Formats: sequence, structure tokens, C-alpha cells
Amino acid sequence: MKASAFVYPWDVNGDPWAPERIAALGVDQVTLAAAYHSTRALTPRHPRHRVVTAGHAAVLYPPGDARWEGRSLRPCPAGAWAPGDAYGEAAAALTDAGLQVHTWVVLAHNSRLGTEHPDTSVVNAYGDRYPWAPCVAQPATRAYLVELAAEAAVRPGAHGTELESLGWYGLAHLHAHDKIAGVALGDAAQYLMSLCFCPACRAGYAAQGLDPVRLADAVRAALEPVWRGAPCDGGWAGVEKLLGESLAAATRAWRDDTARSLQETVVAAVRAAAPDGFQILLHADPVSYHCGANAGVDPGHILSVADGVVVPCTGGAGLLTPFAERAPEGAVLAANFTVVSGMGGRPGTLAEDAARARTLGATELRLYHAGLASDGDLAAVREALDDS
Repeated sequence: MKASAFVYPWDVNGDPWAPERIAALGVDQVTLAAAYHSTRALTPRHPRHRVVTAGHAAVLYPPGDARWEGRSLRPCPAGAWAPGDAYGEAAAALTDAGLQVHTWVVLAHNSRLGTEHPDTSVVNAYGDRYPWAPCVAQPATRAYLVELAAEAAVRPGAHGTELESLGWYGLAHLHAHDKIAGVALGDAAQYLMSLCFCPACRAGYAAQGLDPVRLADAVRAALEPVWRGAPCDGGWAGVEKLLGESLAAATRAWRDDTARSLQETVVAAVRAAAPDGFQILLHADPVSYHCGANAGVDPGHILSVADGVVVPCTGGAGLLTPFAERAPEGAVLAANFTVVSGMGGRPGTLAEDAARARTLGATELRLYHAGLASDGDLAAVREALDDS
């Protein structure tokens, strides 16, 4: 199967051996970050540094002034961790090494946006804002995300893009010094804690026939036993048990419609800006009410919109099945495996895991992450790809 490794520009720039080292893994392409959230990343082989701290969500290239003129919401350029056209510099070096480059674009995950423009954030039923989670129902936020996708995805020389966080983000977030694990929140409680009650979402609930004030009261009442330690059922049945079937269905209808329309609009904008043959994939979860980097989608719908999906498979490849059951001929189903042992990956079983994914419908592999992995992890990847 075709394989691609995720890479940051700072893994490549300033390291003259990085492109050939990545090519030697046996991958066909790289998925190179062009717009990314804040992070702290290890660079274990770089000759100039070992840790890169990206202080805020940023585009890793110079944003176009004309495109963003007069807009209150606009992308921030990176700081010293990715100066100038860091993406372009890395892309050129990787291309010279014989690798096809696709952009990696993070959309509705941006703590700086929420800090500088608090009104853009998801607001839970208690009135708490999630600054890392832009509300994808708000017209201004949607316009910003569409424009960002069109610019960041279609960088010079890119053959395709992978769009991450193109949907709802919620409570779950790898926040600095995270302290929210004191109460075990299952799938259902996570959903209720991720429901947004900003003005746009309140209007959306009203359009579904709900009183948003009463809905917020109902969400808080449903969660009260959870805070006292009561267990709750998982899956959508758990949401229905906590909130009631009719309320749960109405909230999901609003959120599903909102995410689907944004996904359609973003993909259309990228296609309009891209050359013929440009591939558009979404990082996706086949359960539409799920939130996060792998946006919850309806498999049949998203495969009618985009060219395919990138599916998290580190914990098992079962999430591929709903996509495979609905995939049209030629759709890309990329199985995404973490190959960093220290982050829960199993590079030593990659060949076996990839074979299993293939039987479930995977057409390609994604390897997270060529820059973060140790030498031993990369050696295991090379061996697995040699055997595949």
C-alpha cells in the first residue's frame, strides 16, 4: 500500500539529512504541516535543537495579505519555530528527495483564536468557554475556516491535502498541565460537555424546536449524577439515557447538519483553488457525534464530498469498516498508525497491523510521525515497509 509519513517543517529545515532519511523509510509521500496548532515537539535527530515549542496556532508560510485584508479573523504567522516560508522550504527539500508532498492543515482547533476572540469559542452548558475549540456554527468562524483551508491546503507544488479538525471540537483536549481526569467522563458525558451554547448554537437549537435555556438546564441536570460518580452507558444510547431520546436527537441533528455543510463548503473551496487531480482527504471518525481532530462524519456523506478519509487505527482498525461499506470505487481509505513507541505506537507490529487494515478496506497507510519517532521506531518502520 502507498504510505505517507507525517512531518513538521522544523523536522526538515536546518537538517540536511532529514529528507533522505525520511525517503529511506520506504514511504511514497509526506504529509507536511502547513497550518498547525500550538505544540511542544521533540526533534531527536536535528543538529541544531532537540525540542521545538510552537507557542500558538499558526500558518507555517507567509499568509496572503490581500486574501485577509479587512478580516477580523485571520491566521497568525509562526514565530521563531517556523520563520518565513518554513513550509515551502521543507516542501522543496522533500520534493528533491523524491517524495510527493501533501499539506497537513489543522482547522477548528486554535487556542490563540479563542484567546484573542473569545466569542468564537464553544461555550458549554455551564457557560465555560473552550478557547481551543472554535464553534463551527458561527458564520464568521466558518468563513475564516473556509478561507484558511483554501490558502493553507493549496500550497505551491502540493499534490493534495489532509484536513484535520474539520468539524466540532469539544471538551477532550491535550491541554497544558491538564487536570480534568478527576471524574471519569464516558462517551455520553463527553458529548454533553461538548454541546455548545453560544448565540449561534442557541439559535440552531431553537430552529430544531428546542428552548435553548431549558436544554442547557436539561444538560446540567443529566450530568449531575456523573459528577457524583454515577456510571453512565456508552455510545449514543448513553446520550439518550442521560438527556432523553427527543432532546438528544434534536441536538445531534443541529450539529450533524452544521458539520456536514461546513465540510462541503471547505472541500468545494479547496477544489476551486487547487489544480486538477489535487487529492482532498479528511481526518475522520465514522461516528458523527464524536468531536476532535478526527472529526465525526457520516461515512457515506463524506465519501461523496471528499476523495477519502484518514482513519485512526492505532487502537485497532475497526473504524475503517463503516467507511469501507460506503466507499465508492477509487476512494482513499488511509489507515493512520502511530509509530512512536513513547506515544502508544507499536512500530514493531506495523506490518501485521497494516495487513489487518488492508483486509478491512484500507487502501493507504499514514505513519505518525517521522519527526517524533526514535531511531529504533524508524528502523521498525523501515523493516515493516520492506516486508509489505
